[in-house]
Amino acid sequence: MLMANMFLMFYLSMIMFLFGCMVFVSNRKHLLSTLLSLEYMVLSLFIFLFFYLNFMNYETYFSMFFLTFCVCEGVLGLSILVSMIRTHGNDYFQSFSILQC
Repeated sequence: MLMANMFLMFYLSMIMFLFGCMVFVSNRKHLLSTLLSLEYMVLSLFIFLFFYLNFMNYETYFSMFFLTFCVCEGVLGLSILVSMIRTHGNDYFQSFSILQC
């Protein structure tokens, strides 16, 4: 029973990751929605990593490193979003060009 639940959680986290990838690829209008889909993908990877480490009876200390880097990634994305809104006035991808400084 425990083994079936563990495989169910593995499959659930992989399905969550695939749905996050589909939303990331399909939604290109706003930067905020793109960042939210990236955070959803990172959260699904964290769930997968946590259950994998528990299943293999490893220390879950590595998951704290992963969570720390995920927080840093989220802060970096939000800082880019704030700087884009300050310079361009919105978070539409069509309103700015990559060639501009």
